[in-house]
Amino acid sequence: MKFQIVDAFTRQTFGGNPAGVVLLPEGADFPADETMRKTAAELRYSETAFIRPLGGNRFHIRYFTPAAEVELCGHATIGSFHALQEMGLVAEGGTYIDETLSGTLEVVVGKDAILMDMAKPQTFQRLETPEELEELYHIMGLSADGQGAVTGKPELTLLPQKVSTGLTDIMMPVADEAELEKIAPDFPALTEHSRRYNVVGVHAFTVNTTDGMIHARNFAPLYDIDEEAATGTSNGALVYYLYRHGLVELDKVYTVVQGEKMGRPSMISAQVILKDSQPFVKVGGPAVTLVRGEIEL
Repeated sequence: MKFQIVDAFTRQTFGGNPAGVVLLPEGADFPADETMRKTAAELRYSETAFIRPLGGNRFHIRYFTPAAEVELCGHATIGSFHALQEMGLVAEGGTYIDETLSGTLEVVVGKDAILMDMAKPQTFQRLETPEELEELYHIMGLSADGQGAVTGKPELTLLPQKVSTGLTDIMMPVADEAELEKIAPDFPALTEHSRRYNVVGVHAFTVNTTDGMIHARNFAPLYDIDEEAATGTSNGALVYYLYRHGLVELDKVYTVVQGEKMGRPSMISAQVILKDSQPFVKVGGPAVTLVRGEIEL
């Protein structure tokens, strides 16, 4: 099987978020789940995508962390279609279908970026009691007061909330970039917290920045990912969360900066659009290949 290691959400190798991409031979079915999980563990990246071509413009992609299968992974999808383009299986300007456990998604291969639909956005439980807030912010190494008020809207205080555009994370606002930088999670406690709330992890962010962009950090130790440099699904959920709070406009493309603390700065583009009068989210960015090879199974 052909494979690549692709850095997504960057144009420079060793930037962005790396993902494994494995292309199954034409007509082949997926290997056993445990084989795909072990392959992901062997490649040692947060997610590895396994691509099964279905013919025409359709692909079935499954996503594995070193610990388990997940329904969708944004950066591994961007990496997958970058790899497919390099292999000559998709072309610039084309629109393709990605069949995932999270649903059927549309992917556009653009000149400067690959853009993908997120799954239908959904909001769930808010964490709003003093006990819930104190527990979460304490686990993340902060005070609950660190959530702060949004610049320009001092009357609006954002609260953590479970949000999904394919995978469910807790969106966790912090006051500013300094608070974001200070986050130092208790990973065993965060693992248990994520399991109890039935989420992949915590996506901490601030809109109170000096450069006008959104800055974020993502933590998912339940899936053996202490911190991730770029997360398409999480940032899709974040932009939808901010849209619900009146802080993001329809059709405008926003940039989320992630991975700075890890030395792998990533630039993720995200926008909220209307489809049949309902809000949907697109997330994307460029990618670059680091490694090409063959996997013998």
